[in-house]
Amino acid sequence: QVQLAESGGGLVQPGGSLRLSCVASESPFTSRLPVMGWYRQAPGKQRELVATRHRNGPTKYADFVKGRFTISSAPNKNTLYLQMNNLKPEDTAVYFCKAKTYADTDYWGPGTQVTVSS
Repeated sequence: QVQLAESGGGLVQPGGSLRLSCVASESPFTSRLPVMGWYRQAPGKQRELVATRHRNGPTKYADFVKGRFTISSAPNKNTLYLQMNNLKPEDTAVYFCKAKTYADTDYWGPGTQVTVSS
């Protein structure tokens, strides 16, 4: 069982920035927990990939966040980050952290709300 807890969401004006954090119950990007990433779900829409990273591969970003969002990690803190710059109203959504184990089991955090509005 992997526990995940997101934080850092809030209300921000268009063009602003936020940094989301996801604290995991164990270290990310290890042989046990090789993949972690961020997803989002806007009202009335399906959950979609924002960015994901594999311990042995490149980071993958959705086209709509390339150049604006950056995923990073602090393994000594069991934490995954999502730096979001130049936020747009269409970025408004609940942002979720997901971890995939070596057994291909997915775990999700409860999510954190991001609202971009003037």
